[in-house]
Amino acid sequence: MKPIWIVDDDASIRWVLEKALARDGLETRSFSSAREALAAFERDTPQVLVSDIRMPGESGLDLLQAVKTRHPGLPVIVITAFSDLDSAVASFQGGAFDYLAKPFDIDQAVALIRRALEESLREEASVESAPTETPEILGHAPAMQEVFRAIGRLSQSNVTVLITGESGSGKELVARALHKHSPRASEPFIALNTAAIPKDLLESELFGHERGAFTGAQAMRRGRFEQAEGGTLFLDEIGDMPFDLQTRLLRVLSDGHFYRVGGHQPVKANVRVIAATHQNLEQRVRDGLFREDLYHRLNVIRLRLPALRERREDIPLLARHFLVQSAHQLGVEPKRLSDEAVAFLSRLDLPGNVRQLENLCNWITVMAPGQMVEVKDLPRDLSRETAPASVAPGTAAAAMLAAEPAHIPMTAPPAADGWAGLLELQAASMLSAGSHELMDVLGRQFETALIKAALKFTHGRKNDAAQRLGIGRNTITRKIAELGIDGARDE
Repeated sequence: MKPIWIVDDDASIRWVLEKALARDGLETRSFSSAREALAAFERDTPQVLVSDIRMPGESGLDLLQAVKTRHPGLPVIVITAFSDLDSAVASFQGGAFDYLAKPFDIDQAVALIRRALEESLREEASVESAPTETPEILGHAPAMQEVFRAIGRLSQSNVTVLITGESGSGKELVARALHKHSPRASEPFIALNTAAIPKDLLESELFGHERGAFTGAQAMRRGRFEQAEGGTLFLDEIGDMPFDLQTRLLRVLSDGHFYRVGGHQPVKANVRVIAATHQNLEQRVRDGLFREDLYHRLNVIRLRLPALRERREDIPLLARHFLVQSAHQLGVEPKRLSDEAVAFLSRLDLPGNVRQLENLCNWITVMAPGQMVEVKDLPRDLSRETAPASVAPGTAAAAMLAAEPAHIPMTAPPAADGWAGLLELQAASMLSAGSHELMDVLGRQFETALIKAALKFTHGRKNDAAQRLGIGRNTITRKIAELGIDGARDE
């Protein structure tokens, strides 16, 4: 392992860091100026670079810029006596791993250098060969392999496909892959979210309109069917299509012709239709909201995309991909997730699926401090898996959670710390599970917990417990009977 380089014009700072790191068994090399360090880079490189920002001559930011140009993967920690916003922003924009504000705690400084060291060694040890072309869909999980096999079997087919899956699971990516590997690959791929277009405009958007067909129709306009001629038309959220337009779509799928709005001449449509929805179309048919004959027309081949929680083993792969992608867009070095952060993300439910993970990686790229991202660096609204376990036994919150165990979505943020936040989590979980009468259910649990706690405090004396709770003797007697609480006595 190479030494840690310390660059600071203050000899006392260099001495303190040298001694502290030596106690940890880490070799160091010190420089009193950025110029000296840059000269040393001509012959050698450190494992980690620790540099002051404000120094005579070239500043630490100048050194950081020069080092990152030559050695973009080298972790650099900057030290500043001016712990202001400008210094922090400049450091991170320059690619710093993290920064220390003087005066700093020496143990915290060593811990930070240790983190940078681990990142540097991990970077060296990882033999990651970036593929020349990123595949359009990523995934190693068995559920995704089934999707890949289906795409392969459909590669030479023009058959209509219905893609189902939760929002954010990547339905449009699958549609694009089906188009890319089909005989129509050289022709247009046109996507339309039918839920995003107002009902009054959707017909014109799909089929186009003739000049003068309605107020504002200054010229003839080609719709998405004509734009996709010879290629593929992807209709996302098909379950939200208005009922009357479903009839027109069915006619196009049946005979291959349509009319522009206000038109009288049929237009031939040579288009492969791929539809997608997150809704239960069978249920919408039963509810009279979706035409059964259109459903059968669309449901020729059905592809179900798994939710991200069904393929958790793909989360590390996807997270790395999104971090690299986000960093490339911003022109910065990609950040890396610690093993603990990867494990934590893999345990999350992520109801927004791949889209939510991508947005999270964009947040990490912009907001997380340092190049190595730990669990504590993640957004605070990702509720921790261990939160319920940290509730003290015997408290009202513990009694409430134990009384009716339910799966608590780990993405639901508590509105407040402590038992109030846990109460909100419990309510959110029960609502997502379709529970009713929450006020009654949770109210009974809350009252039970309070009365039990008061009785325990008063050693079962009912009258004393009522006084502590601020309720009457008759009220607590009635509540004890209603809630079936044992262990109470009159005196």
